Amino acid sequence: MAQVALFAALMAVLGLIPKIDLPMGVPITAQSLGVMLAGVLLGPRRGLQAMLLFLAAVAAGLPLLSGGRGGIGVFMAPSAGYLLGYPVAAFITGLLMRRLPTQSPRTVALSAFAASVVGGLLALHAMGVTGLMLLAKLSLPQATLATLAFVPGDFIKCLMCAVIAHSVARGMPDWAFGGKPATP
Repeated sequence: MAQVALFAALMAVLGLIPKIDLPMGVPITAQSLGVMLAGVLLGPRRGLQAMLLFLAAVAAGLPLLSGGRGGIGVFMAPSAGYLLGYPVAAFITGLLMRRLPTQSPRTVALSAFAASVVGGLLALHAMGVTGLMLLAKLSLPQATLATLAFVPGDFIKCLMCAVIAHSVARGMPDWAFGGKPATP
């Protein structure tokens, strides 16, 4: 329970990092790194719970999103697909991390990178594109094109997640990456 709350708080802290607004009101934030880390470090179930707790706090009106946004209204904005994608992306990232090798810090880093790309980048953007299509009334090609500006930054976040996971694996070799028991 403490880890779930800690990662929800981490998401709030990552929202304090200044955002860059793209057209159609979709901001580039550091919070997708928190989604990736939640899946990699907590696993699918607890990563999902951390993101749901964070979104519940946002829905309650706490200004935890970048730019001090919060409240129910953010779930009607063009970026709502990304917000609703946070729990899905954390779950997928954690599920993949659970299935990938974690025998050494190096394999942890490689697995964290792969899981972050699939869950934290591809799955999150799929939800974001869906939100843009539904809420901004964009076509699939328009919504996809609008999200391409995020990919280089999110790729860097995947690398950062891998580096952080590598550091955790070196400092805490018994950590249960993806929620699975550490291998002896």
